[in-house]
Parts: sequence; structure tokens; C-alpha cells
Amino acid sequence: MKSYSISEINDVIKGIIVGETSERITAPEQLDLASTTEISFIGHKKYEKFWAASKASVAVVNEDIAIEPGENRAFIKVKNADLAMSMVLDLFELPPPIFEVNIHPSAIVDKTATIGNGTRIGPGSYIGPNVQLGENVTVYPNVTILDETKIGSNSTIWSGAVIRERCIVGNACIIHPNAVIGADGFGFRPCPERGLVKITHIGNVILGDGVEIGANSCVDRGKFSSTIVGDGCKIDNLVQIGHNSRLGRFCLMAGNSGLAGSVTLGDGVMIGGSASIKDHLTIGDGAIVGAGSGVAANVEAGKVVLGYPAVDARDALKQWAVLKRLAKG
Repeated sequence: MKSYSISEINDVIKGIIVGETSERITAPEQLDLASTTEISFIGHKKYEKFWAASKASVAVVNEDIAIEPGENRAFIKVKNADLAMSMVLDLFELPPPIFEVNIHPSAIVDKTATIGNGTRIGPGSYIGPNVQLGENVTVYPNVTILDETKIGSNSTIWSGAVIRERCIVGNACIIHPNAVIGADGFGFRPCPERGLVKITHIGNVILGDGVEIGANSCVDRGKFSSTIVGDGCKIDNLVQIGHNSRLGRFCLMAGNSGLAGSVTLGDGVMIGGSASIKDHLTIGDGAIVGAGSGVAANVEAGKVVLGYPAVDARDALKQWAVLKRLAKG
């Protein structure tokens, strides 16, 4: 079992220790569940009131905390407790699943595929013709990577993921279980003779470097060219990205949100959970779409929108306040 003194933890997160404790820390845990050998964190002043009832001996806290740690307890004060706690979690990270051999005998690897040094392929996976895997790629069991796909170095593809033909995945990407990259775009047109005619999508998907795609999410291939997810984007579980959408750098999309076809997101856009974006819209740099919102018009850079249909967040809150007063009579 890993364990660290408070000084050893602080050597990593570079904070200021207030108080002292003789306990060695064996794990991180949330405030209400922590034991005396565990470290927790207080990321907002509203959670200070829970410290007294917690058994944690150490907490990572923001510099503006207004309480004292108490006897045989300590705080590590930092500028950003959330970011510091991520470093603590790295300290206690457990080793990944074991590969006894780099390429499992039950994996099917086409003879034309190119496999980089240090790349590992788990049992039951399929690597198709002319696939290129960079160095130190990890492909867990039962992954499907189809023809002419390219995956950059140091990327991780978790079990059940499907990366379809001709897609491009950048360096240091993470594709979580059962995600699908490059499924057909959703395109049908009514036809008197044939009912609904399927529109063939001949494009692909391009994921930049450092992209993370959550479990059971889907990024559809472009109709003509590419659906693009820019460098550093983080996509939660159960997210839909429609064909020919283009995401800038470092966008965030929370669970159950979705982009229809040909949506453009600027850099640093944040989409809340269960929000939906109409096709052919543009969401400007740094804009935020609140959870559950339905966006039916372009959103300017830096703007915060909320509601269904989505409007400026301040206007939405005013509308809700009026409705609440009306409901009370």
C-alpha cells in the first residue's frame, strides 16, 4: 500500500502547511467518507462547515480558507485546491491492467499494419489493413481499428472501442470503452419511390493531440471531408458529435450533450450536460452553454447562455424568477 507523510505530499503540490499531523496518508477520499489516514480537499468556502465532522487528518485547501485545521490535523494551502488535488490523485494512482505480451496471440493484426515500438495490443482486438499505430500505443482487449486508420504515439484505446476506416487519432489521446469514432453520419432524405434514402458519408474523423473521448460516446464521420475535434478537447460519456462538426482547442462537452451536423465550436467552449446544439450553428471562443439548454442560434464569443431555447444566462434567470412569482400567485 502506498503511503506518504504530509511533507512528502507537499513536496509535490508546493503548498504551505498549516498545523501538523503524525498520520501517514494512505489514500485520498471525500470529506464525509475519509478516515484518519486519508487526505481530502476543500475546493470552495461553502464546504468549510463539513471539516469539523470529517475524520480526515489532512485537507488540501484554497489559500482563503477561514477555519483552522484543529489538533493533530493539517491543511495544505494552495492557490487552486482542485488542481492540487489532481496531483495528489496522481500520487495514489494504481497501475493499469497488465499485458503479459505486447501483442496477444488472439489479436488479429493485418500483415499490412504498421505497429510502433512499445505498442501493446490486447486479446481479441482487430487491427485492419494499412492501419498505423504509433509508438507506445495501448490497445486493450476487444478493440476494433479498421482500414487505413492512423493512431498517434502514447494513445490509449480502451476495450470495446471502435475506430472506423480512415480516421486519424492524434498523440496522447484516450478513447474510453465502447466509444465509436467514425460512425456514419445521420443523413436521410425522403424519396417517393424508395422511402427514406440514406445519404452516404465518405469523410472521416480527425482527433487532435490530447483528446479524450468518454465511454459510449460517438463522433460521426463527415459527409464530404472531416469531422474535427481539436487539440486538448475533453468529451464526457454518452456524447454525440454530428457529422462535419468542428471543435476548436480545449473544448469541454459534459455527459448526454450533443452537436447536430456541421456545428462549429471555437476554442475553449464549454457545453453543459444534456445540452443540445442545432445544426450549422457557431459557438464562439470561450462561450458557455448551460446544462439542459437547447441552442437554436449562434452564440457570441465569451457569452453564457441558458435555457430552452437558450438565451443570455442573465435573461434566463430573470424569466425563471418571474415565473416563480407567478406560480406563487
